[in-house]
Amino acid sequence: MRTEYRLGIDAGGTFTDFVLADRSGQVRLYKALSTPQDPTLAIRNGLALISEDLGVAASEIIPNCDLCINGTTVGLNALIQHKGAKTGLICTAGHEDSLEIRLGHKEDGYRYDPEYPPATMLVPRYLRRGARERVLSDGRVRMPLNEDDVRAACELFRAEGVETVAISFVWSVLHPDHERRAGAIVREMMPGAILTLGSELYPQVREYTRTSTAVVNAYLAPIMKRYVDAVDAYFQALGARQPVRYFQSNGGLAIGQAMTDRSVYAINSGPASAPAAGQYVCEPFGKRDVITVDMGGTSFDITLTKDGLTNINKNIDFLRYRIGVPMIQVETLGAGGGSIGWIDEMGLMQMGPQSAGSDPGPACYGQGGTLPTVSDANLVLGYLNPDGLVGGRLPLDYRKAHDAIRTNLAEPLGLTVERAAYGMFTIVNANMVNGIRRVTVERGYDPRDFVLVGAGGATAAHITALAEAMGINTIVLPKLASGLCAFGQIISDVKYNYMATAPLRLDNDAAYARVDALFHEIEAQGIAHLKADGFDDGSIAIRRSLDMRYVGQVHECTVEIDRFTVDASSVEAIREAFHRRHEQLYTYSERHSTVEVVNIESTLYGLLDKPKRMHLGAGVRPDEALKGHRDAVFGADGSRRSTPIIDGGLLGAGARVEGPAIIEEVTTTIVIEPGWTAVLDESGSYLITRNRTEGK
Repeated sequence: MRTEYRLGIDAGGTFTDFVLADRSGQVRLYKALSTPQDPTLAIRNGLALISEDLGVAASEIIPNCDLCINGTTVGLNALIQHKGAKTGLICTAGHEDSLEIRLGHKEDGYRYDPEYPPATMLVPRYLRRGARERVLSDGRVRMPLNEDDVRAACELFRAEGVETVAISFVWSVLHPDHERRAGAIVREMMPGAILTLGSELYPQVREYTRTSTAVVNAYLAPIMKRYVDAVDAYFQALGARQPVRYFQSNGGLAIGQAMTDRSVYAINSGPASAPAAGQYVCEPFGKRDVITVDMGGTSFDITLTKDGLTNINKNIDFLRYRIGVPMIQVETLGAGGGSIGWIDEMGLMQMGPQSAGSDPGPACYGQGGTLPTVSDANLVLGYLNPDGLVGGRLPLDYRKAHDAIRTNLAEPLGLTVERAAYGMFTIVNANMVNGIRRVTVERGYDPRDFVLVGAGGATAAHITALAEAMGINTIVLPKLASGLCAFGQIISDVKYNYMATAPLRLDNDAAYARVDALFHEIEAQGIAHLKADGFDDGSIAIRRSLDMRYVGQVHECTVEIDRFTVDASSVEAIREAFHRRHEQLYTYSERHSTVEVVNIESTLYGLLDKPKRMHLGAGVRPDEALKGHRDAVFGADGSRRSTPIIDGGLLGAGARVEGPAIIEEVTTTIVIEPGWTAVLDESGSYLITRNRTEGK
C-alpha cells in the first residue's frame, strides 16, 4: 500500500505539536495542550484535531502514514522532578559512594560555592550495594565475582520494591563477564526488573561517568517503558503499519524497544530535532552557520550549527547528573511564554525560571492562573491577538492579563501597566540573549556570523528584538516555526551510537589492528540492528570518531575520521586530524608528542526518504492581507503605536512586509519591529533582515 503521510509529534511543557506532511509537499501543523498527567491524552486530542481538519478518522490516517514519530519530555520531566523509578545499584565493593563523591568536585560554576547543596541521589545509599570483584586496568581478573554478594543485593532489592537495577563494575569495559554474570543473577532472582549494564550502555573508560549514566538510564527505564508501551498500543489499535519511532537526544530516531533499553537517550528528545530543522529551512538561502532558538511555553532552547555540523556533547553534567552518551548540545533556559514575572528581595523585576506551564497557564488563558507571565505581557503590549491563539482555539483574556501585571508588578514598582509589561519583555529577552552568548561568544563564535532561526510558538514575538541585541542581521522564521521541532523529526534518520574502549598508543601495528577490529565489531552490531529494522546496505551510513589525547593528558578530545582501514598507511592521517582538532580547541598542538586513543565510536544511520519540500505559490499583497491595526508598544516609555496586522495565511511567495508590523500565522505571531523587513520565500520561510539605513 502506498502511504501518503508522515506524522511528527513533539510533546512540550505547554503544547504538544503535530506536523503532518503529505507526498505533495504540503505540511499541516496542529497544536494541543500538553497533558503531563497522561501524555497519551494530548496525542489523542491532537489526532482529533487532524481528523476534524481532514474530515477523515484517525483510524484511517494512521495506517496511511509511512512513519509516526514521537518526541517526548517524559524522561526529562521525570529527571527534573525526581519522579523516576525506585532503583538499585550493584557496583564493585568499595565504590558504593562514587556517585556522591562525583570525582571530588561540584559542577562547573559552583565548584567553590560552599553553600551549593549536593545533588539529589537517584539511588539512596542503602540501595547501592557492593559486590566483591576486581579487574585490573589491563583486563586481567584479580578477584573473581562473589556471586553471593549479588544475590544478597537482589534479596534487599526485592524486599524494598526496587523495579530497576543498574550494574557497573570498575573495569567492566575491558572484562564485561562479571557484569554479565551479575546481570544473569538479577534476571533469575528479579525477573520483572529492568536491567542496565554499564558495559553495554556506555562501554567507555571513566568509571564515574559510566556508573552515573547507567543509573540515570535505569532510573528512567520503567517510566519510558510504560510510556512507550502505551503509545505503541494506541497507534497499533489505530492500525499503524510501522512501529512508532521515538526521537533521541543524539538527533536521530529509534524504535520503542531501543528507547526502553537506552532511556538515557530520551532526556533531550524534543529540542534535539531543532538543529536538523534549522539547517533544512536555511538550505534555500545557502546558510550553513545557524543558531536555532526555540521558545515554547516553558523553556527556551538554543542549538548551534557551524558549517552544517551541530555540536555534540559527551561526558557532561546534565541537570546535575553526569551523562556520557552523545547528546545534541542544547542550552536550555527557564524562559518561555509561561515564565512568571516577580520582584526579588532587592525590589528588582525578574522573569522565570518558574513557569505557569499549561495548568493553570498564563493569566490570559483564563484557566485559573493569576501570576503575570511573558504571554500576558505580550498580550498587553499589543503583540498577541486578543481574540485568541491557535486560530482562536485558545481564547485570551486581556483583562486578566492586565490585572495580573498591574497587581503583581506595576503597582508595587510604581509603573504603568504598559511599562511594566515592556520591562517583562525586555528582561526575558536579556535572559535569552545571555543564553545565546553562552553558546556563541563563550565558545569562540561571533554570533554576527550566524543566521538566527526561530522555532517555537512564542519565539516569533521576540525574534527581531533578540537579533537586534545580538547584532545579527538575518533571521529565518518558517511558517511552521511553532512546530519546527516536530518538523525536524519527520526529516531525520534513524540513528544509533556504538562505542568501545581502546586505551592504546598509536605507535605499533598491534594497536592499529586492535582499533580497526573494534570498529568492525561495533559496526557489525549496528548493521545487524538496522537490518532487523528493515534497512538494507544501500540505506545504511556510518560515521566514525575517536577520543584521543597526548600521552600524559587527563582529558581527550573527539576526532572525526573517514571510514577506512586503520593500519600503518592510514594512521598518520588520524594523527594529523587529532593535531588539527587540538589546535581548534586549544590553539596549539604537540606534533612531537605521542598520541593515544582512549575510546572509539561509530554512529550508524538508517537513511529514510524525506518528505517533499514545501513550495508556496502566489498570494495576495500585504495591503490586501491587512486585517486592521492594533496599538502596540515598541519602547520602554510604554507609548502605543498603531501597527498594521497582516494575515500571514493569505500571503504568497515574494510578499514584503516592512516593520513595524505584526504578521499573524495560525500558530504563531511574528512581531516585525521598526527597522526590520520580512520577505516570504517560496520555501515557506520569512527572511527577516535588518534595514541598513534605519535603526531602531
